[in-house]
Formats: sequence, C-alpha cells, structure tokens
Amino acid sequence: MTPIVTVLESAADLDAILEVDAESFLRPWTREMYEAELRNPAVTRIFLVRTGEHVAGYCATWFLPGELHINNLAIRPAARRQRLASVLLAAVLEAARGAGCQRATLEVRRSNHAARRLYEGMGFRLAGVRHDYYADPVEDALILWRDPAESSHAGQNG
Repeated sequence: MTPIVTVLESAADLDAILEVDAESFLRPWTREMYEAELRNPAVTRIFLVRTGEHVAGYCATWFLPGELHINNLAIRPAARRQRLASVLLAAVLEAARGAGCQRATLEVRRSNHAARRLYEGMGFRLAGVRHDYYADPVEDALILWRDPAESSHAGQNG
C-alpha cells in the first residue's frame, strides 16, 4: 500500500500519535505537550504518514523563519523497515523548503544508529553535541544540520 503523508489539522489523530510515541520512546511526550504545541499553529506542524487509514508514524516540527526544527519523528515498530520514515522525512523537507526554510536541524540520541543513517542519508551532518541531553538513560544528543548545499543530495542515500 502506498504511504500518504498529510499534515495534522486537528487533534483527531492525537491518540494515534500518542500510541506511536508510547511504542517508540522511553519518555514519550504527553497529550498536554502535544496540545500545547498545537496551540501554536504559526510554528508547529505535525505530519502523519498513513498506510491506508492506519497512522504508521509522524513527524512533529517547528517551521521557524528560514529554518525547520524536527522535534520528533517516529514510526510504529510494526511498520518499520518499509521506508516510511524516508517517505515522511522527504515530504517534511519538501514542505519546509516550500515554506522558505533553508536549513533544518534536529537532535538524535548518539546510540540511535538507525535514525542517524536515515538523517545522514537525507543530507544531515553532525554539527555538535549536547552532553547528557537525554534522560532514562542519560545520553548525549548529536546535533545535526542540513544546509542548502546538502539539499541537492537529499534522498539519494535514504
């Protein structure tokens, strides 16, 4: 089934996002955290990737002046290894480019090798480290950036 990427327009799919979070993260965001994000529609955009009617994953972002910040990207464990994260991330980057975002950034756990391969394959490069950024377990975050020079390479490896 062909995946479809849409933008969350209401809190109707929030339950599905919370389920994906619970299946994917040791410290998932709460409903209140997402509701707070959704109260700032000028900045917050949450993208969903669906296979049929099923929400397989999502990407929570901030569209800032000239810059995209990726807060969370997760795919349900049962839907992984189907290139859904690549499809989702490519759609997010395209939407950001269309909105005038020249650069993109995110933090990723140092030990999350699968996510790092995804991001690096889409043109993100290491820019720094936030020491002890994550809790449970405590771990460094790698700060990744994607600049316009990398935009032409996006998706070639991902």
